[in-house]
Amino acid sequence: MPESDPAPADDLLPGIVGRPTLRWRAGERSTVIDRIAEEVPVAMRYNGVPFSVMMATPADLEDFALGFSMSEGLIQHASELLGVEVRPCIEGIELYMRVAHTAPVTSLPPAAARGLPGRSGCGLCGARQLEDVMRMPPPLESPATYPVASLRFALASLGRMQPLNTLAGSTHAAAWVDRNGRIVLVREDVGRHNALDKLAGAMHRQSLSTEAGLVLISSRASYEMVSKAAHAGMAIVAAVSAPTALAIDLAKAAGICLVGFARQDGFNVYAHPERLLGFETDTPLC
Repeated sequence: MPESDPAPADDLLPGIVGRPTLRWRAGERSTVIDRIAEEVPVAMRYNGVPFSVMMATPADLEDFALGFSMSEGLIQHASELLGVEVRPCIEGIELYMRVAHTAPVTSLPPAAARGLPGRSGCGLCGARQLEDVMRMPPPLESPATYPVASLRFALASLGRMQPLNTLAGSTHAAAWVDRNGRIVLVREDVGRHNALDKLAGAMHRQSLSTEAGLVLISSRASYEMVSKAAHAGMAIVAAVSAPTALAIDLAKAAGICLVGFARQDGFNVYAHPERLLGFETDTPLC
């Protein structure tokens, strides 16, 4: 990775670097040190065996290791991840994960490893077979409800809870919001799916339940975002942008309330509107 250019040490957060930039404003040109979000290759290794390389923001990588491992079905329980070592190297970063011999990843054939890097915009890149992609999660057994007023309150505060995006303007956020609309935890990354994996991992590491609350994402709700939320036991997904058709189908099958185009003054509900309290309707979603 290229070395960061000089910038005030207290001005940068992990995952942000300084780069010289020519700025044109009001007909005048100046040279400034701009704040840029990092995007580096992160190699995932399980008991020394390489599995995949993801493009990610190098922050909260222990959370990423756990969340990715669980959402991809590589471990069944958080306790099966015995340790994570973050090893910086010239090409990027390697995550050396020690897992229990009972973890599903230990019984995968070599061909199951992803052959292509997972780019920051793709949560499925490198999957070799259709069944690797279409891993349908079981329906949620007792999905939670959530007050509409609390969602609106959370949307009002999401922007100021994204420090990396405030500095660099190029990261996505995944936030866990309690029933009062309070944002309890936020993780950011250049990849929307990485941010959600980091959030799920952080919640497991901090023993936070995913049952009573919702996940608020600053991106679109694509298939892998709903899939990762379902595997994490998150019953309500609210996205600032649009969902895809496949994400809607998955949300309906998994019992997830899916909200898109979420704004303080309005939103769309694509699946299971009965989970939103204060959003009563007699019109079914067929």
